Amino acid sequence: MNTSRRHLLQSSRRWVIKIGSSLLTDNGKGLDRQAINGWVAQMAELVKQGHEVVLVSSGAVAAGMTRLGWKERPHAIHELQAAAAVGQMGLIQVYEEAFQKFNLCTAQILLDHDDLYHRQRYLNARSTLRTLTSLHVIPVVNENDTVVTDEIRFGDNDTLGALVANLIEADTLVILTDQLGMYDSDPRQNALAKIIAENPAGDDALFAMAGGGGVLGRGGMTTKVRAARLAERCGANTVIVGGRIERVISRVVAGEPIGTLLYAEQEPLAARKRWLVGQMQSKGVLVLDDGAVDVLQKKGRSLLPVGVKSVQGEFLRGDLVICRDQRGREIARGLVNYNSDEARKIAGQASTKILHLLGYKDDDELIHRDNLVLI
Repeated sequence: MNTSRRHLLQSSRRWVIKIGSSLLTDNGKGLDRQAINGWVAQMAELVKQGHEVVLVSSGAVAAGMTRLGWKERPHAIHELQAAAAVGQMGLIQVYEEAFQKFNLCTAQILLDHDDLYHRQRYLNARSTLRTLTSLHVIPVVNENDTVVTDEIRFGDNDTLGALVANLIEADTLVILTDQLGMYDSDPRQNALAKIIAENPAGDDALFAMAGGGGVLGRGGMTTKVRAARLAERCGANTVIVGGRIERVISRVVAGEPIGTLLYAEQEPLAARKRWLVGQMQSKGVLVLDDGAVDVLQKKGRSLLPVGVKSVQGEFLRGDLVICRDQRGREIARGLVNYNSDEARKIAGQASTKILHLLGYKDDDELIHRDNLVLI
């Protein structure tokens, strides 16, 4: 019996397509215009068929390195930002010219962590992207490398692709890479390694099969697995596939068995909780006892102070914090109702004691279930 889930791709209407640095620059030889023109032609065909397409493009730093004559990726943040500024100009120019051949407009969207951390900016970004796709414009999204720092960066464009998929409630995230797909072991070390055709996105075993990143980009297969798991939160399926395969995008859309399909099994989260799960930076950590972990995971309730063993970090009311069990495993994340000093005073105490301990009481819960998402 055929249990393939590739038919899910044929019914997708909203697509996020991410293209990596090594593909775009032909492993550092400069922007590969022929390859870019091929991908653009397929995306244009998708749009003409009534699909919505958002392109997440790496390559600004790599393209800038080529323009500046640099052979090795720099480590200094100001040099990386300079390369990104130079490269982004060329990258967008190439996309603009390529899509114009199909009478399609493009729009440059540069995002940083603050754009997705702050709820209002997040909603503004979503509205802009949805408006652009409704006008049959192709948004070209990249991280705003010229201003971002390591402390607040997304980390890689696989993650950014997944966050954009959550942002616009995409049906499918396609990650074009320099590998044919995801292997069950490192093909550089194991000649018998096989491509994983299909697998649930939430399968923890996938991380054990993933390897490291390349020279030009920041992402390896591990980041792609994380991206698939993040995209699953909006119900999106993820395809990891070789970008140099002939007509790769069209064939993925048609449901052909190429690359690796990591399919979503869980129901899509509500919009507010998708925003929460996509937050990359937290302000603190709450360590929970086993009883609290059980209540959150099995009963879907709010987090009360009595279940908190310790409080780490400094945060304000409304900040995002991580909830971990006593073994350090992340259980949930959410927006706190009390600041860190207040949280330390009421940790381990019944909610009826909050007024006595603080002199006031805003809420019974440390994190309300509406502002809490399980990981």
